Amino acid sequence: MSDNATASTAAPTTDATKKVLRLDNVVKRFGDNVVLDHVSFDISQHEVVALLGPSGSGKSTLMKCVNMLERVNDGQIWLGDTDITDPRVNQDKVRRRIGVVFQQFNLFPHMTVLNNVTLAARKVFKWDRDKAEEKAMGLLKRIGMDQKAREYPDRLSGGQQQRVAICRALMGDPELLLLDEVTSALDPMLVGEVLEMVSELKDQGATILMATHEMSFAHRAADRIVLLRRGKIAENGTPADVMDNATDPETRAFFHSYDS
Repeated sequence: MSDNATASTAAPTTDATKKVLRLDNVVKRFGDNVVLDHVSFDISQHEVVALLGPSGSGKSTLMKCVNMLERVNDGQIWLGDTDITDPRVNQDKVRRRIGVVFQQFNLFPHMTVLNNVTLAARKVFKWDRDKAEEKAMGLLKRIGMDQKAREYPDRLSGGQQQRVAICRALMGDPELLLLDEVTSALDPMLVGEVLEMVSELKDQGATILMATHEMSFAHRAADRIVLLRRGKIAENGTPADVMDNATDPETRAFFHSYDS
């Protein structure tokens, strides 16, 4: 992280273009391997940004840096007006502002759906059980899962489990939702129901950064595409500009490989 980063310095924002997330020249190394090489982009409130790129391009590492699972070597990451790369920042407080859904569902098998969804709200946010369950049932009802509230995860399909994991991430009304390849562990027949839920969240105004290999979905659902290549941003623009009209040969070859 840059030596001059301070917790009290605020990233400038305006009401019209409130920046929920901003990456400023982020560098991440593992030994001599530079995984993220001066990556800069931002996400405005209610914007959906799809993070694309070939395997090894740095997508998962970037997501982990945003969620503070990895420390950056240089640059800054801002969540609203908080520099979350400052070592003095309260990581627990920052993580409460971010909802995260990973490739694996990570549901506790010995807990019902309802208990899985309410666990963090009760243990981290210190909500009483009635408040947590009321919020959880509302979320589950929105996705047609309220009748499964008393079931255990092994009674659910993979798509249903992933939708429950997304509900769990939404319990604290996060400022930013991180979706890291949320369909990659699913049978292809179940991918659609999870993507449909993400589309609904977009329509409801959620702010989302999603790493995905679902190109057609990214084209349809994202407001903007950030394409990583060898740890650098190769493209940053609308789906039409990046996926349909790019002039860079490597970019065109990357998307062509998914069409063929």
